[in-house]
Amino acid sequence: MQNLTLFTEKEKKLLLKKRKGESKFGEHTKLLNNLTNIYEDINSLDVKYVLFGIKEDIGVYANYGKTGTYNAWEAAIKVLLNTQNNSFTNANSILVLGHLDYSEQREIISAKPKKKNISKARSLVEDIDKDVSFLVSSIIAAGKIPIIIGGGHNNAYGNIKGAALGLNNNINVVNFDAHSDFRAEEGRHSGNGFSYAFTEGFLNNYFIFGLHENYTSNNLFKSLNKIKNIKFNTFEAIEVRKEIDFKSEMKAALKHISDKNFGIEIDCDAIENISSSAMSPSGFSVNQAREFVHYFGSHNNSTYLHICEAAPNEENETLVGKLISYLITDFVRANGN
Repeated sequence: MQNLTLFTEKEKKLLLKKRKGESKFGEHTKLLNNLTNIYEDINSLDVKYVLFGIKEDIGVYANYGKTGTYNAWEAAIKVLLNTQNNSFTNANSILVLGHLDYSEQREIISAKPKKKNISKARSLVEDIDKDVSFLVSSIIAAGKIPIIIGGGHNNAYGNIKGAALGLNNNINVVNFDAHSDFRAEEGRHSGNGFSYAFTEGFLNNYFIFGLHENYTSNNLFKSLNKIKNIKFNTFEAIEVRKEIDFKSEMKAALKHISDKNFGIEIDCDAIENISSSAMSPSGFSVNQAREFVHYFGSHNNSTYLHICEAAPNEENETLVGKLISYLITDFVRANGN
């Protein structure tokens, strides 16, 4: 894969900050020294999880959004490698594969979002889709669980398609998100990954957890209500009006998706005051996001974890990196047990 950059021992050593008497997470994760055939390379490895990043924000730009999701992978890996390795973690079960890199293609985001440029960006997203779906399908076919970090939520499409191809069956998804990302199929971008996946038959049942009523159109609510495979709740119903309960809604969501393999999608837009492509002062807490990942990650049918839309900058890079690292380790702890 020409856009896949392997994570190297040299990079790991540069990022690791060792301390006497401590054992760091990164000292125990596995690496691939070279790449020939991704399926064959990881099939025989004694790991359960394959962690990789997607360094892109082209899908966000293609949706007229705020870019910056390109930076999430680096923010996350710096922190994750330096967390403590102890009896609560299982670092040796993780292969840090590397990241899909789109540095050259990202030149488009510096252009004004005119119709021509948006059209080009949407075409580039289709190319990214191919890479993501191929990588995810290869990992799952090899019997491993992908953990995908970074990029826009456009990459949900590649995750879903890849998982479906790897399993030779469509899948279900639970999406922790302020938005449905089920918008019109007008060319690929960060706002329609799920609608494309559903129309093309890769996505079966879909639960959207925590939709923001202020940012979901009436027409979209009507469309979602017409499709029996789709269920949702709203953030306001849970946290503002207290009409429904967070834990009860997690149970309802699990009932809707757990009859077959399902993906867990975490959009950082849903988490209060986290730097993201659509950062909000109102949202679920970090602890609720962690509880959500633990709850769904502990089910036997959980097939992948995707953490997206985080857009860290120099000031908050460590904060965002810690958030993503918490979610990764919460998933591995829950899933491993």
